Amino acid sequence: MSRPRCWWCGEDPVYTAYHDEEWGVPLHDGQALFEMLMLEGFQAGLSWITILRKRGAFRRAFAGFDAEKIARFTPARIEKLMQDPGIVRNRLKIASAPGNARAFLKLQKEPGGFDRFIWSFTGGQTLRDPLGMTRERVRARSPESDAMSKELLRRGFKFVGSTICYAFMQAVGMVDDHVDGCWRYQPR
Repeated sequence: MSRPRCWWCGEDPVYTAYHDEEWGVPLHDGQALFEMLMLEGFQAGLSWITILRKRGAFRRAFAGFDAEKIARFTPARIEKLMQDPGIVRNRLKIASAPGNARAFLKLQKEPGGFDRFIWSFTGGQTLRDPLGMTRERVRARSPESDAMSKELLRRGFKFVGSTICYAFMQAVGMVDDHVDGCWRYQPR
């Protein structure tokens, strides 16, 4: 018998593994946070399962999300990526990667690095709705994701709108939106 889970992951084994092992688990590794932010940007307008199924290809195409390497991507490399059927071939999203990598590297040099910067939007804590979480209460953005988006844009990132930032916050455990009845749900 399967565990009760949040409705959105259905029965797909890729999705259920992501739900069970990653989604909502506090992440504090700067490199992994950068990867998730990049993937969330590529997800804009698509389903997350599409990105999960392509994650291996993204890692290969984007040098394991090594920001120093991505920051040096040339226009020729961008063109080569546009031909890669394993990833989302959106020119604006691909072309934003080197700039996002450079912005990330600048933040990494600040005290506490990218991890401290990102987690500052939730006061270093995982946010949980005090009333509990239901499918109807899950939202697409928050004051914290609005603030994160604004600051990331100010610092030179692209594809970091508030909805993308909120999904990122859910993914990396800054927000716990596991719903009541899910085996991962934690009472508030």
